[in-house]
Amino acid sequence: MGFERCHPAVNLVYFAAVIGGTVCFRHPMYLAISLICAFLYSVKRNGRRGVVLGFCMALLVVGTGLLYSSYHHFGVTNLRQNFIGNQITLESLVYGLILGGVLAGVVLWMSCVYAVFSTDKVVYLLGRASPRLALFLSRLLRLIPEVGAQARKLHVAQQGIGRGLRQGYILRRWKNGLRMFSMLVTWTVETLAAASDSMRSRGSGRKGRTAFSTYRFDNRDRAFVVGLFACLTVVWMLSLIHI
Repeated sequence: MGFERCHPAVNLVYFAAVIGGTVCFRHPMYLAISLICAFLYSVKRNGRRGVVLGFCMALLVVGTGLLYSSYHHFGVTNLRQNFIGNQITLESLVYGLILGGVLAGVVLWMSCVYAVFSTDKVVYLLGRASPRLALFLSRLLRLIPEVGAQARKLHVAQQGIGRGLRQGYILRRWKNGLRMFSMLVTWTVETLAAASDSMRSRGSGRKGRTAFSTYRFDNRDRAFVVGLFACLTVVWMLSLIHI
């Protein structure tokens, strides 16, 4: 029984807590714990794609630190001069790395959110509060993998007639890419229009419409919520002591 099988409200509270903590807490220790946990859980949920994403986020952290320190010069510990003659300080570099870590942590946690939250969970959480928003988000989450699959089909088909992204000279490759992009946009618009007509025919958005759900808030979910709020209380108290 994995975490993805918990009640959707439990998943929502957990991810809201970890993402909110990643954004609000700028202490290096808090941020390091968040990054490590997000990376490990992303690898567990996404496999090799999680490893690749973690490597890209590491580059993002380093790039953000270098870019931030190149244009902000507070601090007293000079490291070197950049290409325009401004001093790069250790303090600005560290703060830039922290900002990059915050951004990387949010991206990693959002990859976990995308892996855990299925369409039916989104509909369950938002169905009663805003049925139209729930329908829009569920259709968007389903559309993303569909667009990727359709793009691969288009690429294979275009390769068969000599119009692939790696066929021909550079200008021809650009034309082939623009042609496939146009086809993909047309297919996406047609798919959304067909889905809209289908849902309207089924009475979507009407008042009083209910949705079937198999989720039940059991004792395991209650125990998880109690433990989660206990941990949040401890973290909040430690943050107050630190302040």
